[in-house]
Amino acid sequence: MTSEEIEQRVTKGVDYFKQGYNCSQSVVLAFADRYRLEESFAAHISGSFGGGIGRMRETCGTACGMFMLAGLEVKGDYPSPELKKKNYEVVQRLASDFKSQTGSLICKELLGLNKKRADGTIPEIHIVATPEERTEEYYRKRPCVRMVETSIRIYCQYLSEME
Repeated sequence: MTSEEIEQRVTKGVDYFKQGYNCSQSVVLAFADRYRLEESFAAHISGSFGGGIGRMRETCGTACGMFMLAGLEVKGDYPSPELKKKNYEVVQRLASDFKSQTGSLICKELLGLNKKRADGTIPEIHIVATPEERTEEYYRKRPCVRMVETSIRIYCQYLSEME
């Protein structure tokens, strides 16, 4: 994969995010053409993983999107212990790369929502389903665009090594 192709995928993913797709959808949609996935199908199948899985602030949605894509690269027929093992190895490697570049796989940590207060307590995170409005302030305070970029670059690196 050339650096130009990588940058095109990154730009595509960021554009999807800025159009209002969630973080997971943005990563998956950036590669939908590679896997001949209809955009609507790709958006629906990855939609539940945004916001750290259903906006619960758990595993970063961009990483989840990357893991979904990795499953499409593992060739063979399920159920197969060997195939599962191969898939898990790829996911673990991608997760390790993501964590080493971002510091965490956990959405609330990446967003800084679990930082201790001056009194040493950690604020309670209120889980709500309603996504925040996408404004300039939203983009300034959230590292999500950078996470989209990071996941796409890591996945492109993986694909390059596979070729």
